[in-house]
Amino acid sequence: MSRIFEYFVVCGIGPEIRTLDGDKGFHGSEGVLYMPSLLDQFPPTDRSLCPPPPPQLPTCVLPAGVEFYPSGFDPSSPASFPRSYPIVLTEGDGSKIYVSCISFRDPVSEDIAEAYRITANSFADKCICLVSHSPSFRVLRNALEEVFVLCFSADGSSKPLWEVIASMVTTVPLPTPGKDRILFSIENCLLSVEAPPKTGLPHADISFQPLVQCLDIDNFIKLFTAVLLERRILLRSNKYSLLTLVSEAICHLIYPFRWQHVYIPLLFFSGVDYIDAPTPYMMGLHSGVDTSALSMDGVVIVDLEYNLITTTEEIPPIPEPELSSLRDQIGKLLHPNVMAIDMTAGFGGSYEQYAKLGNKPWGEDHDQQLRLIFLKFFASLLAGYRNFIENTATYIFNTDAFLRKRSRSTNQPAGPMITQFLGSQGFFDYMERRTNVEEDQVTILERLQDAIGRGQNPMSIFPSPFAEPEIITISESDGGTSGSGATYTYDRFPSNIRTEEEEEKRKQILASASGAFDYSGRLPSSPSVLMPKDPKLDTLNPMERAAERERMVLDIKVKLQGLWLRLLKLGATDDPLSSFEYGTILALIESDAEGIGGSGFIECIREHINSGWQCQLTDEQFIAVKELLKTAISRATSRNDVLTIRDALEVSAEMYKKDANNVPDYVQRHLLSLSIWEELRFWEGYFDYLMDRSSSSSVNYATQVSTQLIVVASHMAGLGLPDNDAWYMVETIAEKQKVGFKQFIKLRGFLSHIQQVRINYWGISSTKTTSISSQGLPSPQGKDQPAEASGIGRSWVQSMFSKDSASRANSLSRSRKWTSDENGAPRRQDLSPTAQKKLQTSVRVLRGHTGAVSALHCVTRREVWDLVGDREDAGFFISGSTDCLVKIWDPSLRGSELKATLKGHTGAIRAISSDRGKIVSGSDDHSVIVWNKQSHQLLEELKGHDAPVISVRMLSGERVLTASHDGSVKMWDVRTDTCVATVGRCSGAVLCMEYDDSTGILATAGRDASQISGISVLESRCINFWVIQNGSGQSGWLMILLACHAGPVQCVEYSSSDKGIITGSSDGLIRFWENEDGGIRCMKNVTIHASAILGINAGEHWLGIGAADNSMSLFHRPQERHGGGASAAGAIKAVSWQLYRTPQKNVAMVRCISTDLERKRICSGGRNGLLRLWDATINI
Repeated sequence: MSRIFEYFVVCGIGPEIRTLDGDKGFHGSEGVLYMPSLLDQFPPTDRSLCPPPPPQLPTCVLPAGVEFYPSGFDPSSPASFPRSYPIVLTEGDGSKIYVSCISFRDPVSEDIAEAYRITANSFADKCICLVSHSPSFRVLRNALEEVFVLCFSADGSSKPLWEVIASMVTTVPLPTPGKDRILFSIENCLLSVEAPPKTGLPHADISFQPLVQCLDIDNFIKLFTAVLLERRILLRSNKYSLLTLVSEAICHLIYPFRWQHVYIPLLFFSGVDYIDAPTPYMMGLHSGVDTSALSMDGVVIVDLEYNLITTTEEIPPIPEPELSSLRDQIGKLLHPNVMAIDMTAGFGGSYEQYAKLGNKPWGEDHDQQLRLIFLKFFASLLAGYRNFIENTATYIFNTDAFLRKRSRSTNQPAGPMITQFLGSQGFFDYMERRTNVEEDQVTILERLQDAIGRGQNPMSIFPSPFAEPEIITISESDGGTSGSGATYTYDRFPSNIRTEEEEEKRKQILASASGAFDYSGRLPSSPSVLMPKDPKLDTLNPMERAAERERMVLDIKVKLQGLWLRLLKLGATDDPLSSFEYGTILALIESDAEGIGGSGFIECIREHINSGWQCQLTDEQFIAVKELLKTAISRATSRNDVLTIRDALEVSAEMYKKDANNVPDYVQRHLLSLSIWEELRFWEGYFDYLMDRSSSSSVNYATQVSTQLIVVASHMAGLGLPDNDAWYMVETIAEKQKVGFKQFIKLRGFLSHIQQVRINYWGISSTKTTSISSQGLPSPQGKDQPAEASGIGRSWVQSMFSKDSASRANSLSRSRKWTSDENGAPRRQDLSPTAQKKLQTSVRVLRGHTGAVSALHCVTRREVWDLVGDREDAGFFISGSTDCLVKIWDPSLRGSELKATLKGHTGAIRAISSDRGKIVSGSDDHSVIVWNKQSHQLLEELKGHDAPVISVRMLSGERVLTASHDGSVKMWDVRTDTCVATVGRCSGAVLCMEYDDSTGILATAGRDASQISGISVLESRCINFWVIQNGSGQSGWLMILLACHAGPVQCVEYSSSDKGIITGSSDGLIRFWENEDGGIRCMKNVTIHASAILGINAGEHWLGIGAADNSMSLFHRPQERHGGGASAAGAIKAVSWQLYRTPQKNVAMVRCISTDLERKRICSGGRNGLLRLWDATINI
């Protein structure tokens, strides 16, 4: 039988004390906040059928952290009063966990105070909680308050407190909706719980009064509208309960629709940076938390204390007549006597009904009337919507037809509010659920519409008052110590009985903390050591003291060896950061002023590698090893222990895990945040070490220098150091060694090559990120947040922002990931005034590929337009992947975007193009395949290239232009399946190609290749311009060769409006070129991205850019600039492109990007096989 109380949990300060900034130990009580821990729970996880309490629970129930106080409860100080409040947590599957909390000041445990030298009789925050999946707020609060009162009552209890708790949790069942009323007692207090039948409105065990008391009617409606339109909403109050109750109330008022995005009614203080997330959310934040450092652009800030709503973006009003009706109905409920002051008794209609409620205190009848008011609002707003449900392959609701019908019936155009609402995820979710309803069933909204249409009382849609529920009485357990006549009183909240293993672990942690004080004799803010001071050491002579120290060092290394081997046995279900092995090794490393723990740990890893270990880690082991190495290197840096840092660098380059694409992800890549890698002196010392280790008289000195510098450069690239920083340090070392010019070129080429390989797969790394999640992804706003603050809580919030939209029907926590926009963001002075606005988008994740997305193409209007107009495939996206498949996607089919899969290639797809009837794709298998766009059949396979085909272009007249890594550009006739000409040939691999069918100008960009010790080094940064006479089957002639970029040119785009081209390179530079006076000249240079430009898509007035730093930028050219004469327009065409805005970055490593600016869509393909499709809501 299900229980209403799943867990009783106690949270507070645990044996391992850590500040919110991640510093271990006690650092005083003045202004220092500490991380809360889970101290006790009942039942234990292994004895419960319910899922365990979420790991973020301690952080969420004590959102401000734990503070120490010199005194406890003081009747004269309201700040010391216990605080009772509810919170709601959202799990990964969208289900909600309801928690009732009471926080209070409790004495610090004696063993913790002694171990950390905390002042005697100190107090700290503690929180007791009842956890349930049932939204029974009242009984959760009442039961918890009875336990709290029973604990601190002067009369005491007849049984031990934890026995009372155990009886309550294990015996009270979940009531059957509409049938049962459960009666149970806690000591002498009788409590009851029941649930209404499921045929009416969803169970809401809260009062809606706080919502209507905090906001006036206009602000109430404004908040309701913002929720319907899925804006970013931030509630502010200095009362925790108010934030949760208002959030829950507004979610009930939008029924039958559901909030589909991130939902955190009470946000922990250290997670304040999540407010800058670009995706819709509803969060509550204590008004005492400072948000001045956040942009808050577009956020709807609702101040519940001052009845104030502010936002930088307008919230469109509800259309008439619904707005007036809604305002009038709410006014009648809240102020019936005022609204009916002019009415004559007996003729007031609904006013008299509300007047009866107005004479009574606010209760459940008021709550039901308020919910009915908003349900009637939806019934009016969506009147007749059932006639427009069309469950076809294209859509499930005919929005345009519904809006036209509504405009005719209201004699006014459809406003932006209803248009945006019909396009919201909440409405889409409702329509999906509506289509799954049996034909003979109707929803509660439709029952209300039918009742109103028949002139019936709207209250008739609700089930009639059900019969008196069956009373089920839960008797108190007679077990335990009850009946003995003893009375149990407490001066603090007692601890539950711990197991031997839990007690031993607690003692070890406290002994380590205590030993640090005994040895150092300093406050815990100072570095501590592992070994406590032994008084006998003072009586030993220097030789004996050295022998004793050597014995201690050996003992530590032996312990580390055993712990390391046990750490490698962590299973998939183990939490690595809470394991005994991890905690003990971390304590040995952190509490060691002489570096024995850190160096010993790294020595254990090296010895294990030398013994034949393959170095592959599981995901759990990877997390633990990464964090331990970061701690060891940080400690070694503070001691200037270069040897330990050097050894850690080398072992980190050996250990790895396999990612989803079966590609090794090395530990070294996750150590970038450490500052030591930015110091030239370390790399100079490491180079000297390599030279000493490899010195040999039989090897040329210049060869030795080049070889060791390549090793140094490999480690720099493995860490993810920015290319400019890495090259500066390599160049400085090389200059001191008198390296020749040719060696400089080889070194530069090698570093550029491996940096590009790393960036193309992993993306740009940020040296400013100081907090790395367990998945190796940077946390938002990493620069200013505490390094370890609320780590588990932040992971939970991050997971809420990382749900893909493919699972939206089953999850309330869906939205997109984001990263901070520090790197690659445009400088403020480069932005036009319009660019200061945020880009609000709705993101979808398209799944289908099992390998990295390596090619992406958008079917543009120009490709498929004919005399009839746009064809249905305009706006389709076509993707290719390393899984050798080509997939066609229709963005208009929400939830079923994948239209077809084309199979035929045996290598990774590198290029895609299309026209009205065909699709052409190029692959690493050296072939080009032509497909029928309608039947999806393979038509032709074009073979003739000797290397991977990197670019294809469908031309008019059944011709195809292809470019390859073999340096050739070929033209094919699809009708005869033959190569009609090799129109151009470059000296190296061709990376990208663009062709203008009207002028016959072909632009190719490539790079020359040379060989250095078997490693391909790519150097050329040129663009070749060829002229093809009338598109004939003859070889083109080279018109001009431009050396235009400092890095390989990755993409080139022809701009038909100004007859010029736009180029992007791995140097991050975007260049605009024009054909002027028979020559080509660069008109403008733009640098806004921190890494390689991957894609360029140009329209008549809009230009989309995608880069390897996972960011995008939009350029705009106003229409009025094209007025006037031809000479005037030609003078300003290229330079008229202005940066419009840069959307928020995406953490998925971008491989390719395509844009459909006419339909306001941007699509990116990542190495994880996902396509992310943004539907922009701005007018672009």
